[in-house]
Amino acid sequence: MNNFGFQFDNTYVNLPSDFFTYQDIKNFSSPKNFIFNTKLAEELGLNIHEIKKNNYVIFGGGQKPQGASFISQAYSGHQFGHFTNLGDGRAVLAGEHISPSKQRLDIHLKGSGPTLYGRRGDGLAALGPMLREYIISEAMHALGVPTTRSLSVMTTGEPVYRETILEGAMLTRIASSHIRVGTFEFASSLNDPDNLKIFCDYTINRHFPELINTKDSYAQFLKAVVKSQAKLIAQWMSFGFIHGVMNTDNMAISGETIDYGPCAFMNTYHPETVYSSIDKNGRYAFTNQPIIGQWNLTRFAESLLPLLHNDLESAKEIAISILKDYQNDYHGFWYELMLKKIGISDFFDDGDKKIIDDLLMLMQKNQSDFTNTFRNLQDFNLLDSSLIGDTSFTNWYQLWKKRLAAQGKKDEEINQLMMASNPCVIPRNHLVEAAIEAAQNNNKDPLESLIESIQSPFKAPKKLEYLNPPSDEFEKTYRTFCGT
Repeated sequence: MNNFGFQFDNTYVNLPSDFFTYQDIKNFSSPKNFIFNTKLAEELGLNIHEIKKNNYVIFGGGQKPQGASFISQAYSGHQFGHFTNLGDGRAVLAGEHISPSKQRLDIHLKGSGPTLYGRRGDGLAALGPMLREYIISEAMHALGVPTTRSLSVMTTGEPVYRETILEGAMLTRIASSHIRVGTFEFASSLNDPDNLKIFCDYTINRHFPELINTKDSYAQFLKAVVKSQAKLIAQWMSFGFIHGVMNTDNMAISGETIDYGPCAFMNTYHPETVYSSIDKNGRYAFTNQPIIGQWNLTRFAESLLPLLHNDLESAKEIAISILKDYQNDYHGFWYELMLKKIGISDFFDDGDKKIIDDLLMLMQKNQSDFTNTFRNLQDFNLLDSSLIGDTSFTNWYQLWKKRLAAQGKKDEEINQLMMASNPCVIPRNHLVEAAIEAAQNNNKDPLESLIESIQSPFKAPKKLEYLNPPSDEFEKTYRTFCGT
C-alpha cells in the first residue's frame, strides 16, 4: 500500500449493508496522469512528494492507498420524473479523508470499472467528459458556489466504446459526501424504519451536527436541506449556470453541486435555455431549475415522513409547512444576489425586485449576453448596441442610477460590490469544447490556459477572447451530452 498522505476514517461502511457493497476497482493496463490539481492536493494535506514519485497516479494502477476501503453506494432516483433504482454504476468511494482543517471529505473515483449497480454498463468513462467535469467544477469553486472538486484526471490506457472508440479516463472527485436525495429515496424504499432512522441520524451527524439532540431534529434537518438547496440554486441562477440533469440522484444533501454531465453556462439570456441533448422537453431548462429544486425536495420530504411523525397525516402537514418556505428562501437569496450584481446592497423591496425583473426582460428582448451585461453595466458604452439603442433600456438605466444614488454610498464602494459579484470569465461553452478537443489531440495548452483563467473569474484574463461569447451559429446549434 502507498501512503500518499490520506488520513482515512471510513464511517459509511458502518451503516447497514443495504447501503453499499465492497467493490474492487479496475486494474488499468497503463494509467497515466493527464491533469493533477496540486493546489487542492496541498489543501487536503496530501504528500505531494510521494504522489509525484508515483507519476501522480494514485488509483487504478493496482495500488491501494493506505486506509482506503473501496465501496459503491446504493441509491435510487427520479430521472426525468421517473423513479428507478440506481447506485454507483461506474464509481467507487475510496474512503473519507480528514483534511488538515478537520473536514471529512469523500475521495470518489469516477470511471473506475463496473459495479454491482452498473445495470450491465462497462463502468468506464471517456477522457472528454472527465475533463469537462474538472473544468466546470473548478470554475464553480472559484465563483464561490458550493461544489464537488476535481483532484485529478488520469487516462487508463484502455479504450471506451460508445458511438465511437474513445480514450478511457478516470476522475478523482472530492466531496463533503455523496449522500443524495436519491439515497434517502433508496432508504425509504427498503421499508425498514430502523434503517431509515440509522441513515438519517448518520447524515445529520455528518452534515448538520448542530441538530443532534435538538427537538424535532428530523423536521429541522428537512428545513436545513431545503434552505441550503434554495441558496445553491439561487447561486446557479445568478451566474447563468444550467445543470442540465437535475434528477434526484444528482442533488446532494450537503448542498454542493454534484454530477457535471450535460451542464453549461448560458450566453445569450433567455430563461428557456436548454443545452442538454437528452432534455427533449426542457424539464431542466434554466428557468425551471428553482421549480425542479422544490420538486426534488418534495421527494426528499416524502422519504422522511416516517421520522417526522408517527401519524402519516401529521407527518405530511409538517413536511408541507417546511416545503412552503422554499419559495421565500429561494427568492430571498436570488434577489439578494441579483441586486448585488447591480450594486444594490441595502434593504430591498418590491421596487428593487422590479428593477431586476425589468432588466432581465430587456436583456431577453435584446438577446444580451448574461455575463457581459452585468459585468459592463457601469460603463454604458461597453454594453451591447441593441441595449443601448433601446429607449426602454435607457429609461431603465436612468432609474437604476437614481436608485444607486439613493443608497448614499461612494461610487468606489458600489464598483467594488459589482466587480465582486460579476465574473468577467466563465467557462464559455465554445472555449470548453475547444480546450477538450485540443487536449484529446495531445495539446494541453488551451486546457491549462482556460483553467488558469477560470480560477480567477473576477479578474481580467490574459487572453481577451475569454471575454467574448461564441458566434451565433455555435450558440444556436450547441448541445451538451451526458458523460456516460
